[in-house]
Amino acid sequence: MFVRQLHYLVALAEHRHFAHAAEACWVSQPALSAGIRQLERELGIMIIRRDRRFQGFTAEGERVLVWARQTLASLEGLRQEAALAQRVAGGHLAIGTVPSALRAVSLLVGEYRHAIPRLTLEVFSLSSREILQRLKHGELHLGLAYAEGCDPAVYESIPLYSERFVLLFGEQAGLPRKQAYSWADAARLPLCLFNHEMQNRKIVDAAFRVAGVTPNVVVETNTLSVLYEEVRLGEACSIAPLSALPDYFLASGIAIRPIEPQQLSPMSLLRIREEVSPAVLTVAWEMAPAMNLQAQLDGVLETPGSGMDR
Repeated sequence: MFVRQLHYLVALAEHRHFAHAAEACWVSQPALSAGIRQLERELGIMIIRRDRRFQGFTAEGERVLVWARQTLASLEGLRQEAALAQRVAGGHLAIGTVPSALRAVSLLVGEYRHAIPRLTLEVFSLSSREILQRLKHGELHLGLAYAEGCDPAVYESIPLYSERFVLLFGEQAGLPRKQAYSWADAARLPLCLFNHEMQNRKIVDAAFRVAGVTPNVVVETNTLSVLYEEVRLGEACSIAPLSALPDYFLASGIAIRPIEPQQLSPMSLLRIREEVSPAVLTVAWEMAPAMNLQAQLDGVLETPGSGMDR
């Protein structure tokens, strides 16, 4: 029995015509007919009801057809796995991330490079809208963003973690070393916040409204470095997602405190929905949920020597 004979059967079931099935299989009609007869002899049953034209499958033939389709599907899966194993040692990924997920995407990229040694990456800081557009146009492979408003018919998403908002202040601020602050406490401080173009600013504003307070915002920015300098120099305090803070925040004397009640916003890994994905993208997609980014991000609040202990 040869795989091509199974292809002949499936093609004949699809086209219901010997000549058309032969054309689809790129063989002559006599070759297709001979292949099916050989299969019948090997199995010892009649598969095709014949006259001068195709008359359909026998009852036994219908059962053989089911097995033929399953076998060909399994073989295709095997080919894909082989291709995956061959290509997974390297490849290229373009990833878009919202600015509030910069630390999270750094953790993600580190795991990817460890698992796929010859992987090359491009990482772009973009708005959620830009990420969706670039995914749709094939300019990005993956996006780390808010999944709200994503069309599930177009995009796939995997929740990876929930943003936790923290209060940031420098030693010069002279604030009491409480374990956590309320939104009302934060509202009374001079604040440097991300501007209104960013989704996380909308979440922060909503939290202040729920608390019934108006924040004292003295500086707005779309740049993390400006926010960092304002806090480090004691000119202002800030509120930011924990997932936005790079290592230099965590080792610079800036205190980090949770704000209660927490405003948890799910962050998701996104990709365009398609039947077949590149092997390296498949591996990256399947790896992400197992990384437990939530624990890695939240661990900053519990690690000795972090801003939590200063």
